[in-house]
Amino acid sequence: MDLLEELKKITQNLDQAGIDYALCGGLAIAIYARPRATLDIDIMVQPDYFSETKKLAKELGYTMSSAMMEFNDGAVKLQRLSKIDKATGEYFVLDLLMVTPEIESAWDDRKIVEWEGYSLKVVSPQGMILLKSLRNSGQDKEDIEYLRSLENED
Repeated sequence: MDLLEELKKITQNLDQAGIDYALCGGLAIAIYARPRATLDIDIMVQPDYFSETKKLAKELGYTMSSAMMEFNDGAVKLQRLSKIDKATGEYFVLDLLMVTPEIESAWDDRKIVEWEGYSLKVVSPQGMILLKSLRNSGQDKEDIEYLRSLENED
């Protein structure tokens, strides 16, 4: 199983459970036509669905988890879940990002994108710029530059 198959499984299960979500992070950038190496799946969910989403992830094998992490004075809250695929031994990481007031505009501006034959909810390029600016690592700066170029194409 690869990361994209894992993404599909997670998002289809979220859809079936009626849990709204938005893909963000490196895979979201890849969806916008710039493949780049990433080792995890980043999913945003509303606080009211955070526990339910963790339960669903656990049912999919994500049994290892970190404590809740906060960055930028609580503007970004995430919990890292992980699993080892029993069949392949592959290690998967799922970062659950909680929607906070500071990043709610990224949530509100998410888009539905047709990908691999199904609909996927993805944070918009503008929303990704907001999320990445809160972290602002070297990779984030490169991603922001690319995302701004997408905005200029519209």
